[in-house]
Amino acid sequence: MNSQSQHKSSAFEKFATKVSKAAGSTPAFIGAFLLVVVWAASGPIFDYSETWQLVINTGTTIITFLMVFLIQKAQNKDSLAIQLKLNELVASNEQSSNSLVDIESMTEEEMIIIQKYYHHLSQLAKKDLSIRTSHTIAEANELHNRKKEKNIKPDNIKKTTKNTSKKITKK
Repeated sequence: MNSQSQHKSSAFEKFATKVSKAAGSTPAFIGAFLLVVVWAASGPIFDYSETWQLVINTGTTIITFLMVFLIQKAQNKDSLAIQLKLNELVASNEQSSNSLVDIESMTEEEMIIIQKYYHHLSQLAKKDLSIRTSHTIAEANELHNRKKEKNIKPDNIKKTTKNTSKKITKK
């Protein structure tokens, strides 16, 4: 990509980013707090009328309604950027599983299956002596099976591997 197309964004996107950053700032909070204090202090002047209450109710409702969309737009962009960065890390590491690239487009059922694999991996990792050891699922299964081979007769190894595979998919 060239540098011009890399940083082009719509006016709304720029506006949403700036407003969401400004709305989350300390001066914005102080300003909103002072506005509420002034409104509350003006209650006796307006005899706590319905119009006085309507001003704060209407103002806060409109601001909240518009801010939902602006903040969601900024969060969508940030979320996409994080997903892309994570995809780059997964794709660039030869030991990581490329099946996780673009995981956000999988169905929930597919994600649950992957979650079960990682749960199984964590169970295998808990059996390791060191917490600093990290494996892919295939490596963890292989290592785990090698450990079992030392304690089990050769005839039982195939049965253990088949049972482990069945347990992962059924959970």
